[in-house]
Amino acid sequence: MQNRIIIFDTTLRDGEQSPGASLSVNEKVEIARQLARLGVDVIEAGFPVSSPAQFDAVERIAGEVDVTVAALARAKEVDIKAAWDAIKNASKKRIHTFSSTSDYHILGKFGDDRYGRSLAEKRKTVIRMSIDAVRYAGSLCADVEFSAEDAGRTDIGYLADVVEAAIEAGAGTINIPDTTGYCVPDEFAGKIEELYKRVKNIGEAVISVHCHNDLGLAVANSLAAVRAGARQVECTINGIGERAGNASLEEFVMALHVRQDVMNYETGVDTRQIYNTSRLVSGFTGIVIQPNKAVVGENAFAHESGIHQDGMLKNRETYEIMTPELVGVPKTKIVLGRHSGRHGLAARLKALGYSVNDSDMTDIYQRFTELADKKKEVYDEDLRLLMGDAVEKSGEYYHLDYLQVNSGSQAIPTATVRIGFNGDTMEESATGDGPVDAIFNAIDRALQHSSKIESYQVRSVTAGRQAQGEVIVRIRENGLSFIGRGVSTDVIEASAKAYIRAINHRMQSGQNETTIDETEEQFSTVV
Repeated sequence: MQNRIIIFDTTLRDGEQSPGASLSVNEKVEIARQLARLGVDVIEAGFPVSSPAQFDAVERIAGEVDVTVAALARAKEVDIKAAWDAIKNASKKRIHTFSSTSDYHILGKFGDDRYGRSLAEKRKTVIRMSIDAVRYAGSLCADVEFSAEDAGRTDIGYLADVVEAAIEAGAGTINIPDTTGYCVPDEFAGKIEELYKRVKNIGEAVISVHCHNDLGLAVANSLAAVRAGARQVECTINGIGERAGNASLEEFVMALHVRQDVMNYETGVDTRQIYNTSRLVSGFTGIVIQPNKAVVGENAFAHESGIHQDGMLKNRETYEIMTPELVGVPKTKIVLGRHSGRHGLAARLKALGYSVNDSDMTDIYQRFTELADKKKEVYDEDLRLLMGDAVEKSGEYYHLDYLQVNSGSQAIPTATVRIGFNGDTMEESATGDGPVDAIFNAIDRALQHSSKIESYQVRSVTAGRQAQGEVIVRIRENGLSFIGRGVSTDVIEASAKAYIRAINHRMQSGQNETTIDETEEQFSTVV
């Protein structure tokens, strides 16, 4: 077990903090199921106190998967109680609480004199709050993790004091986060090594790391920390997360797998599930994977240079250090069509990582046959989009009932939309600079609300003239971004769906306002 690295996946908590990457409860549950298939050890499902939707998602996930489900909480009793209530029915559960430890954070978040007049006094207050939080969490849950937020920029002597106090209070896992992505590998490894020297009870806890990617070093820092003694790594699928993101799970796991000659460590991850998990998360979050992304990018196993191609034909190992099959990239593209039956579709969906019950299968099969009639050949990427569409639709407020667009080089673009909501419909028409602008204006008139569009992206999902178009729309309101994704063989229709779904995400957020007192310990980038 000394060489076993615990994989703590925080895609559903820190990953969702990527700008605009809000996920519905149903989407989170679907991702959690796939993370369980992937073989992660811990799923950090969310921050329950922040909103009813967050609480619901964590509670649902706790009842769905047979891996440890963690819930995040500040060092406050109300947070910890909410975390416990959300995960208490999980077969394996963990409360993850945190306090700020760097001088930057302490002076910024605990500037009020009630926490102490001097930095030294404020530091003592933070230790006391951390001890109280860990003890209270331990009175509810046997598995408690404590994080020292911004540990990467925390004085090593004070960090050692905080860590020792948290372990003494009962924390079984101590997380050392590089919250701002500030550290470089040698420096971060040295911090872990120093803690092993300075903290007398460090053998009583698992040391974890949580690295951000602001300097592109999150995976490198995580690997360095493991070699220095860390035995849990916190990461996300595709490396998504706050700002530049987190350590990428697939990159970290495959680095250990490929370089066992210099890093003799193992994880419980089934690497063959990496590709499906990556595509599932990308589809639900609307965050497109860059083609040159390590391990899971479209170009990760592509060879264009003549020299490379010649070498590959003679011996794959000439230019490949891992095979595409090892991470689950399919050897061949499976094609389904209008004559494919329910069993064939169900088998392919299962292979792609989706679980579909009989009642849902009827609706999904109908969607599939409609798609097959439009584009004749249905590829895996089409199925992923179809499933994402079905999951997202199950939790939406508004949906597109009808769309009519008139446009041309000599005509004023005009759009008419009918939007369904709770059994009622709202219909409006509007003009615009182009057909898409006209649609957005008509939707705004129907809903009597206008949103600022931050970005609009269109991409073809599969090749050919009958390819499905995926449209991703990001809107911004009150300083927050919300993403909507629409899919159709008609990009105009996909645009309408994407805009409405971005509004749905805003509605979900607006109806579940956070009740956190931001004047105390602010929940921002968090660990």
